[in-house]
Amino acid sequence: MHPNPAFHTASAGENLAFARQRGFGLLAINGPEAPLAAHVPFVLAEDGASADLHLMRSNPLARALDVPRPALLAVSGPDGYVSPDWYGERAQVPTWNYVAVHLRGRLELLPEAELAGLLARLTDAFEARLDKAPWRMDKLPGEALARMMRAILPARLHVEAIDGTWKLAQNKPGAARLSAAAQVETGSGHELAALAALMRGVSPPR
Repeated sequence: MHPNPAFHTASAGENLAFARQRGFGLLAINGPEAPLAAHVPFVLAEDGASADLHLMRSNPLARALDVPRPALLAVSGPDGYVSPDWYGERAQVPTWNYVAVHLRGRLELLPEAELAGLLARLTDAFEARLDKAPWRMDKLPGEALARMMRAILPARLHVEAIDGTWKLAQNKPGAARLSAAAQVETGSGHELAALAALMRGVSPPR
């Protein structure tokens, strides 16, 4: 998380809404020799108190969960390089604007009997976003379903802390921020149109 408090004005509810909409993040724990990480889809509980996900049984992270472990789920959003030339002011330096939300808490494996329900919740959440009849678990042949379920484990992150960095040039004068937003959309990064829109929508510095 960026240390500047200007980039931490989003409420817990706004950060959770962002994480819920993304539904995909980097899950990390401390391993015996180095950090262990996995990129995972997840579904947040209605109250934001937990995130359900699944891990490959062969994943070293899953094997490390013999007991619940402190964990971080980092959810990234739009990001892009900002050239100093775009501000229209000389006293500027290169930077990178981005949105990221961190969910910290306790990660544990769930009983394997909960796997089918967890997979159904995950699938339903993402299929509902598509303009088609939703795919359901019962469309998978029984043998293929059984083979898949033997390979994965259900897990839950109990969310204990929520933090978000929305680095959108809030610390710049309004004209400089809007000038940069007009340029960033054709620059280098990811989801640049969304990043530019967010930069245009933030409040100017006080």
